[in-house]
Amino acid sequence: MKEQPSLGLEGAQLQNRVRGGRIFLFGLLLIILFILSLLLGRYPYPSFQTPQAIFSDPSALNLMLNYRLPRVLLSVLLGASLSGSGLILQMIFRNPLVEPGFLGVSQGAAFGACLAIVFLGGSLFATEAVASLFSLLGLFLSVFLARRLRFGGWILRLILSGIAISALFSAGVGVLKYLADPLKQLPEITFWLLGGLWGSDWKQFLFAFPFVFVPLFLLLLIRWRINLLTLDESTAFSLGIRSGKERVMVVSLAVIPVAVMVAIAGVVGWVGLIVPHISRRLVGASSQFSLPASLFLGGIFCLFCDTVARTLLWGEIPLGILTAFLGATAFLLLLTRPQTRGFP
Repeated sequence: MKEQPSLGLEGAQLQNRVRGGRIFLFGLLLIILFILSLLLGRYPYPSFQTPQAIFSDPSALNLMLNYRLPRVLLSVLLGASLSGSGLILQMIFRNPLVEPGFLGVSQGAAFGACLAIVFLGGSLFATEAVASLFSLLGLFLSVFLARRLRFGGWILRLILSGIAISALFSAGVGVLKYLADPLKQLPEITFWLLGGLWGSDWKQFLFAFPFVFVPLFLLLLIRWRINLLTLDESTAFSLGIRSGKERVMVVSLAVIPVAVMVAIAGVVGWVGLIVPHISRRLVGASSQFSLPASLFLGGIFCLFCDTVARTLLWGEIPLGILTAFLGATAFLLLLTRPQTRGFP
């Protein structure tokens, strides 16, 4: 195979500028879509409303500020959490098929939410609190079990323990669905498991924002070091990196936002799997560029899906259905498209 010529310093700088320009365009596209989403709804009529029409109608203005705005903000946080976490986990585990629910987080949150619905009355606060608790418990149990295994490397042990913990929580969800009231509790559980932001308000946004913003901001600050954590153990040790502890710290920072957002939005799949692949195709594999690109693209993807979910039909479409459909379609396109050489 013919080797690719070296780009040199000027070529690398040019590539970095191009990648930075693409990230800037992603941010600009997110802002535009954010504004359009605020102007799309069903009141005072089901279509696009001009700012003049909204600000001249007190009811429309109240609807936009108190219901539509927090929902749009939460959809951006949801997409950024899932896609950023997915990219980090895929890099740390060196596995392109890893996604945020891999370490028992999503299934733990699902079990906690079902538990709250069946035994705690299903109030919004109880569902979110118990789901957040069990999602973090899923991460803790995965790490705890991985430390007790006596074969394989750390990454293999963590993967195996995550699969086992997720399976246990899935079995627990099945038991709770069997015990649930088929007329009231079971439909609520089913609808929550499909994912959605229909109950969004400012309380949920203020609850989620610090748990999402702080970990993602810290990951952005250390994104240059995440590249080093993808190296094998011996190479990382020769560079003076305590890769085991740092990987646990980075994985924890990546999982906390997902735990909180899954507790609010339910199980929303495919975002953390497909968006990191797209970002790497567009800006390269280095986390210096792929992480901010994933955050922007994840926000765009979830914001677009949620806007379609609440405006396409008279009844709201569960968000998880749209993300699964569009994510699986994009995944098939990526699989059938030949790999490009060099910088995309």
